[in-house]
Amino acid sequence: MFSGRIQGQGPRYCPSIEDKIDRFADKESHQIFVEPEGWNTVETYINGFSTSLPEEVQTAALRRMAGFANARIFRPGYAVEYDYFPPTQLRHTLETKLVEGLYFAGQINGTTGYEEAACQGLMAGINANLKLQNKEPFILARDQAYIGVLIDDLITKGTEEPYRMFTSRAEFRILLRQDNADERLTPLAHAIGIASNARLERINQKSAFSKALDSLLRSESVAPKTANPVIVPRGTEALKQKVKLNSLLLRPQLSYADIEPLSSAIPELTASFGDLHNEVVEQVEIRMKYEGYISKERDMADRILRLEDVPLQFDTPYDKLTSLSIEARQKLSKIQPATLGQAARISGISPADISVLMVYLGR
Repeated sequence: MFSGRIQGQGPRYCPSIEDKIDRFADKESHQIFVEPEGWNTVETYINGFSTSLPEEVQTAALRRMAGFANARIFRPGYAVEYDYFPPTQLRHTLETKLVEGLYFAGQINGTTGYEEAACQGLMAGINANLKLQNKEPFILARDQAYIGVLIDDLITKGTEEPYRMFTSRAEFRILLRQDNADERLTPLAHAIGIASNARLERINQKSAFSKALDSLLRSESVAPKTANPVIVPRGTEALKQKVKLNSLLLRPQLSYADIEPLSSAIPELTASFGDLHNEVVEQVEIRMKYEGYISKERDMADRILRLEDVPLQFDTPYDKLTSLSIEARQKLSKIQPATLGQAARISGISPADISVLMVYLGR
């Protein structure tokens, strides 16, 4: 690795111990986590000590650590180097641009991690099936799912090192929350036949309950003499006049659990929620507390995603559009973006280049 004999770029986010020593030479210590492999075994996994050094070096290094003087290695660490196809050769469906009907998913696209591979396999399989049925492709946008962010990143920007999905890669991550994943994706899954009617009915029921609770919190008022004995001990200011229940939820010191006892109507309503009670309450509370942020991000997403509705032909003659910068012509010709939105996300493509494309498209 360090002599240059291995050309592959190692994973940035789970480097080997020798890579850490090289990259973080200024550090004086490194944490090791000793993880038992099971209830009925003496094996432990030494997390933070992954390595491809010779076995005798691994053994000597391990035994230098406090508490490991007599440690034995069941299976020494090793390195795997794999090649990949530059993912900029793919469409959003993960079908290759040059070979119709050929789909790539997983490490072949330059990713690392089980979840990354699994989501690509899912999307490639769905789209291969839909293509056989001559149906519209199934594509998740960046504001709909982290899968959409991952695939769009890969096919638009490519990768020079094993790619991992992080929340920080998503510009709309306030929209991509855990509490609304079912609401975002279940109707889409049901439409293509991979979610049951029972699952869709459950999410429809949850949505209806959420709207009912949201409406009640926004419409019912509470008087100071009722609210103050509950809210003041929690470190928030006393009320001087009647306010709507939802306005109390905006106070960081208060939670839904604090608000519920202030209304006799809330327990009556939520009694009908059954096993969906906790999910509904969590969703309504999150939406109300972060309503301003969620609304602002939704507006931003809508503005940006309007460009996604502007398609670009696969064979657009970018090299002949002399008003584009040379870099833009080269990258657009290579990547062949499917939409104006995808073109705008290519590194090196400026707003001026997008304006030129819009003129070319008659927009």
